[in-house]
Amino acid sequence: MSTPQASINSGLDKNSTAGEVIAGIDLKGKLAIVTGGYSGLGLETARALASAGASVLVPARRPEHARAELAALADLSGSIEVDALDLGDLASVNAFAQRFIDSGRSIDILINNAAIMACPETRLAQDWEAQFATNHLGHFAMTLLLYPALAANGGARVVSLSSTGHKLSPIRWDDVMFTRDEYNKWIAYGQAKTANSLFAVELDARGLADNVRAFAVHPGGIMTPLQRHLPKEEMIAMGWIDEAGTVNAIFKSPEQGAATTVWAATAPNLEGLGGVYCEDCDIADSTLPGSDTARFKGVDAHAVDAEEARKLWALSELLTGVTAS
Repeated sequence: MSTPQASINSGLDKNSTAGEVIAGIDLKGKLAIVTGGYSGLGLETARALASAGASVLVPARRPEHARAELAALADLSGSIEVDALDLGDLASVNAFAQRFIDSGRSIDILINNAAIMACPETRLAQDWEAQFATNHLGHFAMTLLLYPALAANGGARVVSLSSTGHKLSPIRWDDVMFTRDEYNKWIAYGQAKTANSLFAVELDARGLADNVRAFAVHPGGIMTPLQRHLPKEEMIAMGWIDEAGTVNAIFKSPEQGAATTVWAATAPNLEGLGGVYCEDCDIADSTLPGSDTARFKGVDAHAVDAEEARKLWALSELLTGVTAS
């Protein structure tokens, strides 16, 4: 039975922090993987999980840089290790997944956090558009390859980082890779964030029998290295910062931004639920079309549509060559 896309009145809100969410939760003996867990929201997510006793594995494109960034977390009760992974390179994805499977360990929490946003048009080796490939296809292939470890110990939670960017575009079925239409960095980002949400919908449906439950998360607006491709002038024009570089007060802190991810990964009141889009430490309501909040609150129908999710899964298998076992 599918989980309703509606608030469960979690008792938390947009101001809650990852530390508050994880308080009282014991993750000793649990293993979590957090892609991009050495920067921005990923770093705060790794910090929260390790503070609760989890062993955290951080796959990173630049492992030595990641180790340097994570060194400050060495005194937490859990442990943190780093391995190499480039989500834009299927050979790297396969190698990482195989190393993990060969280790014989199981996974309790998988957080597909790493992302790029609004970058200039970039083509990867397969001529794939970089945002769709990195944000979605890399995580899709990695998750399927790791699935035996997710199902091994009574199930796991998988959290995919989406955003209100999903409202910018559904899946562009006639030109997913922008091989025909002129590239638009924001439409490409929106499509990738829709893909992240749809992946959670279908993964949850397929993983139900193994108690592998999946959630999509909008963390909120936060200033992190994710904005590295945006010129200052563009962020000023969008109202994100002012001329002096002061961040708009509507933005969350990184600790607040990581809270919904940590909540989706660990909250006891989500037990038995899945396949939904979450925001502000709760299951999001559906977008109210035409409302003043439609651009920034709730989830649009195209990002949680079961048929769209099945269609995206089939396309992703075709493109990556990785299929569910």
